[in-house]
Amino acid sequence: MFTVTDGAIRMLVVLYFHLLGYSPIDVAMLFLFYEFFGIVTNLVGGWLGARVGLNLTMHIGMGIQVVALMMLTVPDGWLSVSYVMLAQALSGIAKDLNKMSAKASVKALAGDGGESRLFKYVAVLTGSKNTLKGAGFFIGAALLQWVGFRGALMVLSGTLFVALLVTVTMLPAGVGKMKSKPKFAQVFSKRADINWLSAARFFLFGSRDIWFVVGLPVYLSSILEWRHMQVGGFLALWVMGYGLVQAVAPRLIRRSHQGQGPGGRTARIWAYGLVLFPVGIALGLRQGWEPAMVLVIGLALFGMVFAINSAVHSYLILAYSDADKVSMNVGFYYMANAGGRLVGTVFSGWAYQMQGLEGCLWWSAAFVLLAAVLSSRLPEVARA
Repeated sequence: MFTVTDGAIRMLVVLYFHLLGYSPIDVAMLFLFYEFFGIVTNLVGGWLGARVGLNLTMHIGMGIQVVALMMLTVPDGWLSVSYVMLAQALSGIAKDLNKMSAKASVKALAGDGGESRLFKYVAVLTGSKNTLKGAGFFIGAALLQWVGFRGALMVLSGTLFVALLVTVTMLPAGVGKMKSKPKFAQVFSKRADINWLSAARFFLFGSRDIWFVVGLPVYLSSILEWRHMQVGGFLALWVMGYGLVQAVAPRLIRRSHQGQGPGGRTARIWAYGLVLFPVGIALGLRQGWEPAMVLVIGLALFGMVFAINSAVHSYLILAYSDADKVSMNVGFYYMANAGGRLVGTVFSGWAYQMQGLEGCLWWSAAFVLLAAVLSSRLPEVARA
């Protein structure tokens, strides 16, 4: 339920404020604090989860998200850039508390089934999360068209509050809590493999958000003249398909790791393969091919390969981590993820306004290439 609201609020903000006349750069700036506070939250959240337990940090995130949604129900006159940035900051804090808590919990819940079982569980959780986020994009766009901006926010905040009450009652306490109280300085990883993986993750997710956050929805709405539900529906299907591919990633690449989890070599191969797709889409648009067809087919293929890259990364951060330090390592890793999204978000508005969607795609290709180069330092995973 949290993930649905996270996807929906992003679509609501992009479409509604574009309708109000905000420029692409202005729309991108609305998400600046969302991504910035994601960086801070992942650092603090991983440390906090190790001290108080991951279920508590997740519930705190859900409560903050309810507040963030309700903040945007005020009249239009109150919705200044700074006010919306503040609401989005709270939403960013909530999202990363929730995501860090869920991902880190998998290490404890997977048990002693070996690396291939851990990869399977991580892929299922990550894939289902992104499928639900895609559903959130569609739900946000549909609610905007059916009940308006404020009505949509009321529906989302009410259902999330019910979900919060249910999980407070039913989830076990103490998951991920360390026996000793870790110091905050321990959050910063001293292991080279985690640092290289985090750096690759920074550029991987920056490459997606450069075209995804502002450039693509504004292009579809203003240039191709798609309606809100068409834009939301396409982005929803993209993220849902991306999530489904993530969920089955262990089956797609199992031959390459022979029953074990994937390692650094797998990450490198798939990252270099991903570079081809933003380059191909940009060239197709430049050649004057039918833009809707180029984007639909090209981004579908990009999403499939991107999903496998992401699934491999999500597994590697847990495989490289010791069980008692997993929440802090995951927090550090998702700090890099949030940093990449922050840079990608700002670039999305700037690149689209200055260079159009083609410019967004060329920047995306450059970021993927950097992720691939950084992946060359990733080691293989030791056999369990």
